[in-house]
Amino acid sequence: MAIQNILVVDDSPTERQFLSDMLIKNGYKVSTADSAEDALAKAKQLNPDLVLMDIVMPGQNGFQATRALTRDDATKHIPVIICSSKGQETDKVWGLRQGAKDYIVKPINQADLLAKISALG
Repeated sequence: MAIQNILVVDDSPTERQFLSDMLIKNGYKVSTADSAEDALAKAKQLNPDLVLMDIVMPGQNGFQATRALTRDDATKHIPVIICSSKGQETDKVWGLRQGAKDYIVKPINQADLLAKISALG
């Protein structure tokens, strides 16, 4: 299944805008969420083809949200790529153990992200 609709989850308006602009310029439809709680609701409502998840957010963090998405019958089919400034190997391993399909460290390299998205599609 080709990925077309992407939900970008980040508490930073700048980061949401950066990712949205990059994805839209590359032909994707983008929705955004500014918190983990918002992301969980929108994932169920919009049923995106992919979620790009930040980790460090107020309230629930991205690890918790990824775990919730990948364990809920309504959303477990939606792949998650974590996009975080947390670049330690332990963070990557933990993110993948929560159910993420991939992990990319900020600042995000456009070519790397697009390659990871296309590998999932």
